[in-house]
Amino acid sequence: MGTKVSTMLDFEPLWQDFPPVDPLAVSGSVSCPLPPRYESVGGARKFTRETLTGWGLEELFDGVGLVVSELVTNALRHAVLAAPEHPEFGADFMDGCLPARLHLMRWSSRLVCAVRDPSDASPEAGEADSVAESGRGLYLVESFSDSWGWHRLPGGRRGKIVWALFRLP
Repeated sequence: MGTKVSTMLDFEPLWQDFPPVDPLAVSGSVSCPLPPRYESVGGARKFTRETLTGWGLEELFDGVGLVVSELVTNALRHAVLAAPEHPEFGADFMDGCLPARLHLMRWSSRLVCAVRDPSDASPEAGEADSVAESGRGLYLVESFSDSWGWHRLPGGRRGKIVWALFRLP
């Protein structure tokens, strides 16, 4: 899928709604690109499993993996794969730029999963009926994480980041 790259998210708004935590005290930070195809969801889950195992947190994978799947699916479905139909995303996307990325960050007591995508639109919880196969993603994110949120990218850049926070045992 991608390679593990140490990275700090370079947008301060990500920290606005977190419980108090020092963004400089990150003990682990990796990210991977999300190519514009649905197979990227499986790759993101694999990347997450490998990362959690490397951090000694493999027992958290079921919940974290589900949340990553939902965040990545939403980014792909509503922002990335819709982009060619929306020229406002610009030529960079059309020239092969990967506009979506998964970030995993770990502190001693918290884990954050964050997905960046090129859309400025706010994430919205769907209203699924009892037989619908989609529309429950953000409800699952809310149910399995300790908190979640989103922010537009600062500095006039197009896009947003949607994050979910997990308290570590």
